[in-house]
Formats: sequence, structure tokens, C-alpha cells
Amino acid sequence: MDSWLRQNPQVRTIRVAASDLNGQPRGKRMPARFAERVLSEGTRFPMSSLNLDIWGEDIEDSPLVYEAGDRDGVLMPTERGFMPMPWLDTPTGLLPIWMFHEDGRPYDGDPRHALSAVIDRYKARGLTPVVAVELEFFLIDDSTNRLQIPPSPRSGKRRIAGEILSLRALDQFDRFFTELYDACEAMDIPADTAISESGLGQFEINLMHQADALRAADDAWLFKMLVKGLARKHGFAASFMAKPYPDYSGSGLHMHFSVLNEAGENVFNDGSDKGSATLRHAVQGCLQSMPGLTLVFAPHANSYDRMVPGSHAPTGMGWAYENRTVALRIPSSGPAARRIEHRVAGGDVNPYLMMAAVLGGALMGIEDAQEPPTPITGNAYDADLPQIPGDWETAIAAFERSDAVRRIFARDLISNYLLTKRQELRYMRDLSPQERVEIYLDAV
Repeated sequence: MDSWLRQNPQVRTIRVAASDLNGQPRGKRMPARFAERVLSEGTRFPMSSLNLDIWGEDIEDSPLVYEAGDRDGVLMPTERGFMPMPWLDTPTGLLPIWMFHEDGRPYDGDPRHALSAVIDRYKARGLTPVVAVELEFFLIDDSTNRLQIPPSPRSGKRRIAGEILSLRALDQFDRFFTELYDACEAMDIPADTAISESGLGQFEINLMHQADALRAADDAWLFKMLVKGLARKHGFAASFMAKPYPDYSGSGLHMHFSVLNEAGENVFNDGSDKGSATLRHAVQGCLQSMPGLTLVFAPHANSYDRMVPGSHAPTGMGWAYENRTVALRIPSSGPAARRIEHRVAGGDVNPYLMMAAVLGGALMGIEDAQEPPTPITGNAYDADLPQIPGDWETAIAAFERSDAVRRIFARDLISNYLLTKRQELRYMRDLSPQERVEIYLDAV
């Protein structure tokens, strides 16, 4: 029996959950007395359950459903083991799982396996990515058709403004954030700094860097689940959707990464302020792969509302030192901490696919050893840069024809993802902006 369950005998029910391609947790509820069986034997879902649209519906023309008999995959526990679900009223254990074939082969349609495969390619070169993420989200009162910031539990008032780095904005929701940090501690999620951001009721929490990219993605996936669940417990919504308010900046999921060699040395560091040739090669790989991978960084119709000039989200494919208007920023740091910040992804991404895309693009650049263009200075919105695909349909087409995508992801995952996004595109065309918000608010 898992040690956490032994230490928490009050837990009577458990959940087992895996991430689908949209980052949605798909799983089962069962009595805790069956936990030992799940730990040793796993459980079964249809393979198609990891390839559903944002509504949770089957993909109409997916070969996984009728053509293949909707056969099962075997889902086994990840390295994480059981953890609490602090947003529920009753003590409950959550067991993250991932999908395999009957013969033990990883199922290529599982996004966690996509990231694991990229990490394995780094390992084969004697390299280890070090990853940290910054997650932005909104606290929202969605009790009416008009979205607004929830009233402060302390004052009962609503602050109708974005309040950048405001302690007052954080203190208005002190009880929520205190419980959130306690829950992160209980779930072993390395939550660090919290700040008030520029959007209406928008906040950001950083997760600490670690030399285990798979665990970093687990942390981000679990953190999103936790924040949304805990907010509902407090009587409001939390949303990672890219752009809930047209007049305020949207939410990003920025990823910082460096790469260690077998001696534990940062290969982006050459002792200078500019970084090594390997850093520049990784930058070029990220830039070169960016058009095709935009569909991973901006996976939904609402994602593209965030990516407009002057909105604190990049629109051009450029890089720079210490400049937050670009897609790829090299932050100021000591040489040993030299790293790349990838700023394209929205908060609505699947963290597993996003990290696989970023690290896969960087590795492609390291393998090809090509130099990037000159880093820009000044405002990237005013620079003459090649543009990131600016709408969903263009991004879908770019993903399909991208050689970089085929170098990073398995064929079946590419096919499944395209089928999913095309179905969502067809359905979303008939919906109003308000109806789209209602779909994305809780889902992403």
C-alpha cells in the first residue's frame, strides 16, 4: 500500500487521473480499499479517452473509436504516487497515471509520454534539462453572464483595475492564497513567489526550477487542477484561459530552462554575459520550430486573442537579452544560471505538450548547431520580425506541415492532435464569444 495512504487512513475514496491532449484530467473514482490493486495492476481506459475534444466528446473521424473497436489502454501509476485533493470536502487521494499498450509499450497518444520521449533524447546526449514555470491565472466571479473580479472576502469590494505587483490585491484574497500554499505543500508542488499581475484579478505563481522536466510538467498540471478546484471551494472561479477580458492582458505560462551536462555544468554558460554557442543554437531551434509549434503554445480559439501587439504577449519570432517584449528572453543572471525564457505559451496549454515542444525545439537547435539571427534591442512589437501564426486555422495548417513537429512528436500524437483541433475549430465557428468563454473558463 502507498505510504501516503497508510498515513491517511481517513481517506475513503481515491481518484486516478491521466492527462488528455487538452490537459484535461480523465479518470475514475473508486473506494480506497482497491488502491493496492491499482498500484500493482493499473487500470484501463479506452485509448480514445486521451483524445477527446474540449467538450469531452469523441473525435468523430478518429481511428481510435469505431475503426479500432475503441480498445483499452493500460494505465499505470506515475512516479508520483498518491497525494491529497485539498479542494474537496472529504479526504480523498489522487493517483496520477499514464497509458501503455497491453505489452508494456508507451502509448504514443499520451502527452506525458511525448515529454518523456524528448527527455530521453537529452539523456542519450548526456544532457539534463532544468525547468521552471511561471503560471498566470485569473480569479473570476462568473455567477452572472458578466465576468468580473470576485469581491474581496476582507472588504466586500471589487477592485476594477489591474494592479501590477500590488500587495493590497494579494491581501484581498489572503485566505485563498494561504490555503493554496498549504495545499501545494501537501501535494509537494514547489510553489514559490506570488504576485498580482496586470489583468483584472490576475495573479502569477512561480514553480521552482528542478532538474526533472517530467516532474515539472506534473507539478504544472496538478497546480492548475488545484487552483481551479480550490477557487470553487472559496465561491469563485479560477481560470487559466488565455484571454477572459478583451481589455486586459491575457495569461501566459512562461518556461525558463537551462541544460546540464553529465558533470552537472550548465552548457548555456561560457562565463560571459552572453552565454555559450549552445545557448544560441537552442535559441535558433526554438525560433525555427516556433511556427509549427504555435498550435501547442496556443491550442484554443481564445488563445489568439492574447497574442496581439502591446499585450505583454509576443507576436514576432525574435530573441533578446533582458527584454520582455520578445518571444525568447535571456534573463539577467549570473553566468552559472544562464537560461532561456520561452514566453509564447498561454496559460491554457497542456504543460506536457508545451514542455515537449520547447525542449524538443531547443534540442533540434543543439543537434543542428545553427546560429540564430542577431538579438533585437528595443520594442519587439515595432521590429521587423517574422510573425507567429496569428489565428487558430493558420496554426493548425502550420502544425500539419511542420518538419520540426515531426522531429519532436510521435506520428500518432500528431494525427490525434490535428483531428482534435479541427473538430473544435468546426464547432467553435458557430459559437458566440460569450459561449466560447463559458466553455474555456473552467476547462483550461
